[in-house]
Formats: sequence, C-alpha cells, structure tokens
Amino acid sequence: MEARTRTYLEGRFGDYYRRSDVSLPPAAERREWGHIPWSAGATTMIRHQSLLDVGDLGDFLHRTAPRHVYFSSARFSDPGASSMDEKGWQSADLVFDLDADHLPGVDPEETSYAEMLAACKDELLNLLSFIDDDFDFEETEVVFSGGRGYHVHVRDPSVRGLDSEARREIVDYVRAIDLDVDGLIDTESNRGTTRRVLRRRGGWGARVHSRLVDLAESLREMDEADALDRLQELDGIGEGRAQTILGQIQHNFEAIREGNVEAGGPGTRILVDALTAEAVESETAPIDEPVTTDTKRLIRLPGSLHGGSGLTVMPLDRAELDDFRPLEDAIPDRFRGREIKVNVTDPGPTTFDGDTFTIEEGEQSLEECLGIFLMTRGRAEKIKE
Repeated sequence: MEARTRTYLEGRFGDYYRRSDVSLPPAAERREWGHIPWSAGATTMIRHQSLLDVGDLGDFLHRTAPRHVYFSSARFSDPGASSMDEKGWQSADLVFDLDADHLPGVDPEETSYAEMLAACKDELLNLLSFIDDDFDFEETEVVFSGGRGYHVHVRDPSVRGLDSEARREIVDYVRAIDLDVDGLIDTESNRGTTRRVLRRRGGWGARVHSRLVDLAESLREMDEADALDRLQELDGIGEGRAQTILGQIQHNFEAIREGNVEAGGPGTRILVDALTAEAVESETAPIDEPVTTDTKRLIRLPGSLHGGSGLTVMPLDRAELDDFRPLEDAIPDRFRGREIKVNVTDPGPTTFDGDTFTIEEGEQSLEECLGIFLMTRGRAEKIKE
C-alpha cells in the first residue's frame, strides 16, 4: 500500500471515529486493549494497554485512527501489565469465530468474497442453534467481523471461569469431533420391557431423530421405487436392506417416530448411523478452535472499522440476521455521498452495496465507500484529486 493511500485511509478512519459512538464492552476497565496502526508495513499490534492507558475510548480512536482495534475476551486484575503472568487472569468470555476462508468446501481462490460471506452466514445460523438449543446460553452478542465472518461472544457467568480444556470440549461437541453414536441412544422401559431409543430431548440425538422422522414421513409419501432409491443413497443400505427398512416404516411408523432403533431388526440402526453421518456433515459449525479455547484472546471491537475492508465491525440483533447483508448494511454512512479518484490495480468482478459489476483497471472516479473498500483490500491506490 502506497504512503498516500495509508495517509488518506488513516484520515478517513479518524473522521469516522470522530462522529461515531463506539460502545464499550462489559467490564471494559478489566480488559486488555490493542490496536494496529496505519504505519508502513505495520502488522505488529500495540497491546498490553488498559482503559486507563487508553483514556476516553472515543477520543483515543479519533486521535490514533487505528487500522484495527481489539479488546481481550479475558478480564484481568491488572490488564495493562506487560506480561500475561502479571495481568492476573480472572475470567473470560467464551468467543466463537467463523471465518469464511476456513469453511469446508469453500476455496478462496475460486469463490468470490460475497459468496464466502453468504456461506459463512449459513454456518452462523448452525452455530446459533447450538448456542440456543444445546447450551441454552443467554448473554450472547453476535457480531459481523467486518472482514470474512462472524464472532459470537458468550458472557454467561457459568462459562467465564472455564479453562482451555473445558472450552475444547465445547469445540469438540459443536464440531462433532469423535462423536459417540452409541451415546445418542438411551435405554428406556416400555410396558415392562426395555428398548433402545434415540435421545430426543436435545443435542445430537435430537438432531438425528428429527432427520429420522422427516425421512420416514417423506418415504411414506413416495411411490415404492422412489422410496427405495432414496434409502439406497444412504451409506450402508443396499436393495435388500432398503426393502426391509421401508416395510418397517410403512407398517410400524409409530416405533420409528419414537426413535426406536431396534424396530424391524438391525436395518433401523444402520439407518440411524447413516443419518448421523449426514447430520454431522451438514449441521456442525466449523468454528476456529484456537479462538474458542484461548482464555486470553484479543477480538475485534464492535463498532470499530476493519482495516482490511473499510466495513464496520457490526453488532447484530438476532431479529436482523436473516436480512443482514454485510456488503450493504456494514458500509459506514460516513463514507457515502461523495466520489473520490483511485487507481485500480486489481480489476475484475465486484459485489458491493447491493450490486455486482466489473471494476476496470486504471484511474476511476468511484463513490468513496467503494474506493475505500478497494484500497483496504489491496485492489486500488489513492491518487491526487
């Protein structure tokens, strides 16, 4: 990035902070603060600062106009101490990070930025189902990272004291690492006998049970040939086994609906195993493990600007998620309404502010928000007006 571009962006980031009211996180005075400036080649974070060192946050952000701003997930007795051992760790929020670059099936070289963000929002909804349904966390904040994904901050008192190993267990559960399929099945008494059934009151057992019931209901509505074909798409089910399972579904649907894995012999258990594999493939959330297990992580400050996109690190209301469009809704209003001149060095298709178009190489006059987006992403340089 050229010096003129850095100087321009630093100035405009400062203007944004001069007029923006960035909110403090809970217990802000007990958190470590860090930032990365716009210096030439700057990648090193200035950290080990407390709110006492920073002073008034709004004034600090306006004066320093940082490229990136962070605060710690942890709460310390002395957050400004120069070493982690001296800080006096007290507790930490549980933070989940979804990054579009790390999603399964997404190749950053072949997938557009807009497509990656759309895929990441789908994974966010998966993650929130775990947070709400499996863990029943209540004190949560969902944030668009301003870059390639989303953060979820969990601040329930019950999780703040967890160590790294306990947080790793949460990661393993959400990602279904070494999932114990037998553990999804319970033994219950029924009219004087016992039977083995899927756990249906939550967790992975409930997810598999829901798939089992949905599949059984759809198979009952198909003609026989289509139903058999659908069953044979599942791992471990051949033609003969498919006929046995279909017969059980047609004649003993109630047992299937109750999650009885012994109904009709071993075929139902094979079906459950296959549906478990499908659930794991489609319903796990590919969270970044090191972020969640780290009890001292620095994370982006909601309301700040992301120096790699010029977009807002935007806290989101749960009711807004379905309609949230990051490449429109996270554009700062401060950067709208006027045009600037840039030299486009990396032309090509671009999706931004509700439209998809091709950016031509060379000198261009663009709306400032688009120009800033291209400059921060290394696709353009600022030129004299």
